[in-house]
Amino acid sequence: MVDYLGLGGKHYRGNPKQPTLSIYQLIDEEYQVQQFRGDEKIIYPTFPELKLIAQQIFAVGD
Repeated sequence: MVDYLGLGGKHYRGNPKQPTLSIYQLIDEEYQVQQFRGDEKIIYPTFPELKLIAQQIFAVGD
């Protein structure tokens, strides 16, 4: 889930709110979330060759 405007609740987007990429993965019948912001490198086991930082996702279309 991409919240490129940082509109979600503070619990999910930080304080102060900021654009956040949330990646959910089903583990043992429960969804676990990893969140990435700014210059954090996106780490996702399904796509280990992915070499992006969160800001690159938010900048698409600017």
